[in-house]
Amino acid sequence: MPESPAPVSSIAASSAKLIDGKIYAERLRAQVAAEVAMLKAEHGLQPGLAVVLVGEDPASEIYVRSKGEHSLAVGMHSITHRLPADTAQHALLRLVGELNEDPTIHGILVQLPLPKPLDEHAVLAAISPDKDVDGLHVVNAGRLASGMPALTPCTPLGCMILLRETLGDLTGLRAVVVGRSVLVGRPVAQLLLQADCTVTIAHSRTRDLPAICREADILVAAVGRPRMIKADWVKPGAAVIDVGINRVPFDDPVKAAAGRTKVVGDVDFKAVSQVAGWITPAPGGVGLMTVAVLLQNTVTAARRLAGIGAA
Repeated sequence: MPESPAPVSSIAASSAKLIDGKIYAERLRAQVAAEVAMLKAEHGLQPGLAVVLVGEDPASEIYVRSKGEHSLAVGMHSITHRLPADTAQHALLRLVGELNEDPTIHGILVQLPLPKPLDEHAVLAAISPDKDVDGLHVVNAGRLASGMPALTPCTPLGCMILLRETLGDLTGLRAVVVGRSVLVGRPVAQLLLQADCTVTIAHSRTRDLPAICREADILVAAVGRPRMIKADWVKPGAAVIDVGINRVPFDDPVKAAAGRTKVVGDVDFKAVSQVAGWITPAPGGVGLMTVAVLLQNTVTAARRLAGIGAA
């Protein structure tokens, strides 16, 4: 946590500081590892995470492998269930039910998207809210909206960690969230409200969206459109959190002709960096925090299920 962060409005243009997700993710994983070691030593409790992957989506496979590797690295019990794409709904629900009852598993994550015709809503609803480390169960969404303790979606919680580590106290700041998804937009808005920000939720159909964005001390871009947020949309000195993950062709015509793509965010990073006070890169920012927060959520779930209070 910074000792005395400068007020957002006092940061001059052309001075954007990089919010390096790698640094904060490494720090959080180290904290989780220390807590896992303590739970084992003092309570005989090893937090356990189960990840369910249905089908062979290449991107999902990468995410699942990363989650498993990081879980083991911090000393957690980790298991991955890989199911064929033609898995029946009742079979997937049966597996979720078994994991709900497994005392060695404290966190359950079903990797999305699921192949058709599987019903994602029914599967997510079948996960015990107490083991819902993705924070997508309607009970956890309701708890979050009510200001009650909840397992919170990983990416929004990662955004808040980055903001607090960068800015310190967020009280009174004006926040604009561009995006209204249940995965990011809505929960990050709830978390910003809990941090005493004044929050506006905007989206691609908001009238005069650039003007609304320019009012923000904190601008969270989670709309899913590559480089949508332009430099003249950003208030000088604002903190810009880019949640976007978009694949676009390379600017190099040779690479583009070969069908090669690269990942960019929802923010025009190069241009906005000349205006913002702080900015996350994409990739290299929020995305790196998501798995680290997943591990933290699993430890939180393990504590609650075992009746062990926070240290």
